[in-house]
Amino acid sequence: MLTRTEEQAETPTRAAEPYDFRRPTTLAREHSRVLELAFESFARQWGTQLTANVRARSQATFLQVGMHTYDDYAASLPPATTMVLCRLAGDEAKAVIQFPASAALGWMTHMLGGSGERIEPERTFTEIEQQLLRALLDDLLDDLQYSLGRILPARPEFDSLHHTAQFAQAAPTSALMIVASFIVECAERETTATLALPADAVLRGLGESNPVVATDRARSLVAAQIELTPVPLGVGLAPVPVTPHDILELAVGDVIPLAHAASEPFLVTVDGRAVGRAAIGRTGNRLACTITETLEIP
Repeated sequence: MLTRTEEQAETPTRAAEPYDFRRPTTLAREHSRVLELAFESFARQWGTQLTANVRARSQATFLQVGMHTYDDYAASLPPATTMVLCRLAGDEAKAVIQFPASAALGWMTHMLGGSGERIEPERTFTEIEQQLLRALLDDLLDDLQYSLGRILPARPEFDSLHHTAQFAQAAPTSALMIVASFIVECAERETTATLALPADAVLRGLGESNPVVATDRARSLVAAQIELTPVPLGVGLAPVPVTPHDILELAVGDVIPLAHAASEPFLVTVDGRAVGRAAIGRTGNRLACTITETLEIP
């Protein structure tokens, strides 16, 4: 049997990730849930349209969504990959649909009647391949706009195609992006794909489709929450000062004189602070107290 020390030694420690409070990169819980539902719908639509276009069983599965700077997002991608940049109405930053070129070449092979068994290397597309990819992307962008609904009221439009993450400057390096990742399966071959949307555009749409509480109500909501927070209430005698020696020498049978007069009501305290006075009584088989006086809380 392993000792506790041995178990702790065998348990891998999780490295702490630094968090910059000047640039919070955490989505609100309400927003995360809305986006998860939207991207799950997008994944289903993607799998359906890919099956119809390549005539091979395909499926897309949503994995996770998070918020990252564009620099961090681009650094996480392979050096050679396909990045489709799309324009968003009213935003300088562009959306990005990323997937390996080898996966896209496999989709095109199925579209042209091939078996898709040969794995193509990462390379740039020919003009014909670019046209085939554009046909797939047109349907994909329709699905994206349908799935996100009011979050992205305008349909993203194709802007450019890049094969290197370093040269595809879709947004400033410090700009925040909403990044969703997917597993795309086509004819029993799986690949990882990502979708990055400018956080400003998405959060603006989220505020309209799923508005959070206005800041002008924050004070009243905090006060209401505090009023419903349970606190321990005590009823007892008035405290009497004693010395540490008296405490250390306590023994069974000792008598400690109290400053509380027998005719005075008991003190009602919260966290050691007196808030009132009460007389002890009974309700059923339980003790109770009747408030006789309330004290002003400083």
